[in-house]
Amino acid sequence: MSASNNSSPHDLTHTNSAGEAHMVDVSNKTESRRIAVASGVIRMKRTAFDAIRDNTIAKGDVLGVARVAGIMAAKRTPELIPMCHSIALSHVAIALTLDESLPGVHAEATCAATDVTGVEMEAIVAVTVALATIYDMAKSADRSMVIGDVRLLSKSGGKSGDYRADSLDSASACAEKQR
Repeated sequence: MSASNNSSPHDLTHTNSAGEAHMVDVSNKTESRRIAVASGVIRMKRTAFDAIRDNTIAKGDVLGVARVAGIMAAKRTPELIPMCHSIALSHVAIALTLDESLPGVHAEATCAATDVTGVEMEAIVAVTVALATIYDMAKSADRSMVIGDVRLLSKSGGKSGDYRADSLDSASACAEKQR
């Protein structure tokens, strides 16, 4: 089992010398301030959008509940992603923005920690669960909603340094072609 045709199990960071899955030892890494931002979107019918905007969904405040769900998800990421390390999150923020042009909701999660490993997975999980919660809360108005475009927008800190997604990187270009 290898990540690509050119790598062996010895090249993979999450397998040991026998090719068995294991958690990477980060005990020798240096603590640093780490911040990650991820985003995604949920598209829906105009009637569902209007019901969310007007707060008339029977289950209650869709965006409020989704925001809390995203924060809770970030805190539970190591329980969901098998090789993800537990980190001490110092900040999680979920921004949910109604977009009439979709119609739908843009979600953005920002996670921060001072730790030895990054917070990218926490931000991605937070945004994904916030969007899934919007679906759950509003499915009575539209079961055909589509969640997509989930991606890492930026990260800072750590040995690998900073990352900022291009405005139209390969994932976004692919999504744009599909629209």
